[in-house]
Amino acid sequence: MTDCLFCRIVAGEIPADVVARTDRALAFRDIQPQAPVHVLVIPADHHADVPAVSGADPALAAEMLALAARVAREEGVAETGHRLVANTGLEGGQSVSHAHIHVLGGRPLGWPPG
Repeated sequence: MTDCLFCRIVAGEIPADVVARTDRALAFRDIQPQAPVHVLVIPADHHADVPAVSGADPALAAEMLALAARVAREEGVAETGHRLVANTGLEGGQSVSHAHIHVLGGRPLGWPPG
């Protein structure tokens, strides 16, 4: 999808601060971080949201979660605590219609998020 921001990042058309990757997923720093560690994990192929990934390719969904765990370890928040967030749909707060998981950490993350 040429109009999808994250597809353009995967294609290298838009620069991103990539922190990790696999053959089918990419992790990069959010440009508007909500915590000291704020990394997005996305599939290389376009899927509208995380439920769409899990329905179409459960192995890819698992790979995304494994990459999120790797990012948390490499960013130093696996032991102290972190949050994984997958917003789905407009009312769920999803602002880019390409599946993504937020990895947030580096400070206390109370409830509600924010």
